[in-house]
Amino acid sequence: MTDKELRKLTRAELLEMLISQMKENERLQEQVEELAAQLEDRRIMLEEAGSIAEASLRLNGVFQAAEKAAQQYLENIKRLSDEKITPRKEVRK
Repeated sequence: MTDKELRKLTRAELLEMLISQMKENERLQEQVEELAAQLEDRRIMLEEAGSIAEASLRLNGVFQAAEKAAQQYLENIKRLSDEKITPRKEVRK
């Protein structure tokens, strides 16, 4: 609306436009707040997902270390078992 058109409006029409604009402004403000809350929820979910992924990677490392330790234990048991079956000859000095 141009300045000339605005000047031709009555006070009641101008007041009505102002009220309409205020309502629209309030509606948009509520929408902004709602979208900001949704954005915060998603940010939290992403942070939690990152934390879960990190924890999973750490657990994977723990399980790998436990598997390696178990494998070494089994190898030692086998070696000891083999030594009992075929004893080494002792070297006398």
